[in-house]
Amino acid sequence: MKQNRNSLYIFSITLVAAIGGLLFGYDTAVISGTEKSIEAYLVKPLGLGALAHGATISSALIGCIIGGLISGYFASKFGRKNSLIAAAVLFFISALGSAYPEFLFFTKGEPSIALLIMFNLYRIIGGVGVGLASAVVPMYIGEIAPADVRGRLVSFNQFMIIFGMLVVYFVNWGIANGQSLEWVNDIGWRYMFASEAIPALLFGLFLLFVPETPRYLAITNQDDKALSVLTKINGSSEANSILNEIKQTITVNVSSEKLFAYGKLVIIVGIMLSVFQQFVGINVALYYAPRIFESMGAAKDASMLQTIVMGLVNVVFTIVAILTVDKWGRKPLLIIGSIGMAIGMFGVAGLAFSNIIGISTLIFIIIYTASFMLSWGPICWVLISEIFPNKIRGQAVAIAVAAQWAANYLISSTYPIMMEYSSGLTYGFYGLMSVLSAVFVWKFVPETKGKTLEQMEDAWKKPSVDQYKAV
Repeated sequence: MKQNRNSLYIFSITLVAAIGGLLFGYDTAVISGTEKSIEAYLVKPLGLGALAHGATISSALIGCIIGGLISGYFASKFGRKNSLIAAAVLFFISALGSAYPEFLFFTKGEPSIALLIMFNLYRIIGGVGVGLASAVVPMYIGEIAPADVRGRLVSFNQFMIIFGMLVVYFVNWGIANGQSLEWVNDIGWRYMFASEAIPALLFGLFLLFVPETPRYLAITNQDDKALSVLTKINGSSEANSILNEIKQTITVNVSSEKLFAYGKLVIIVGIMLSVFQQFVGINVALYYAPRIFESMGAAKDASMLQTIVMGLVNVVFTIVAILTVDKWGRKPLLIIGSIGMAIGMFGVAGLAFSNIIGISTLIFIIIYTASFMLSWGPICWVLISEIFPNKIRGQAVAIAVAAQWAANYLISSTYPIMMEYSSGLTYGFYGLMSVLSAVFVWKFVPETKGKTLEQMEDAWKKPSVDQYKAV
């Protein structure tokens, strides 16, 4: 019964886990304030061009792919909680190492290929943390949350991702504000990276006080501990029935340990959700936001402020998603968001072809990002955390998240070259992907609103069996 729930306890452990989301956002967006300084300090002095610059700015994504790939093993072998502690450690190391890549082996002010590689290695370490957190945080929250509020609680992770981005936009702006370009290119960017060490340290400390998820405890035959956590969350009257339902889904069929035990469709849907979330081009707007606004004619300080405005819009529309995801459902929000993103990107593309830059471009970018934050930003993570049956969730989430980061790397690293060829065609491509994402959701993605994680097993069983018998 709902009245027996410990709502404060549920929200407290969700909040701690979601700090991983904040660090995810912080780590991916900190580069927006530092990328021009990295170009000036490490790339240009070595005579390297747009390809090396794009690869360096996107290097953390290599770590994200690795983190996504190993997340299933870590989550299954060491538990969801311990995987998040490992991510916190990686965030902390990356923050300090990226801020001072010269540590031990190099001299400050003497750029070299070796130093560029070292910087990229520290960014990759942080990326592994992001990859782990991006997979395990939604998994953790999804396995803790009651079914009727699961969408809202997993979406809160996306709010923290966006909040982390907004925080680092303010941090970057505060560090650069009033300072000379020379100081920012020499010292300021280091402070931007180092600032991440504070939330990383807090994340690791707070994780010591939250429980492991009851579903992981049940899978590893720690039924007494699982029952204890379920009792704290749902009350004693519901705890036993939930535990029995969990145990039934993980013991009824030994073959369910195999990745394709429920058919290939569920895996394909998870992968394509991840790929479309990136192919619509959102991280281009996040990583290169100040540069985009400067290309529209804004001064350095003004471009940072416009980035903050965009961050505020993102927070507002993520809150709208949190409030509506368990009422309207997942599919309607995704389709509405895809339509809005297509309008925004096709608008930017049209203005680019007409060589029109200014407030109209900013408006279309805001339409685009607001539509993403209302839909694909939070809802993709909600679906990835809940569509996979218990037995395959760890490895299936790992594959989906790794695919997401691979798509992210492809889109982000190719953006500078694509823009050199044609900005209009670049934004038009993202608009086309937005249209295709709506068609994909309409045709293939099931509605999961209000279903328990155990009920999702039945949702995939019948369609997959019937489909492959027909084939």
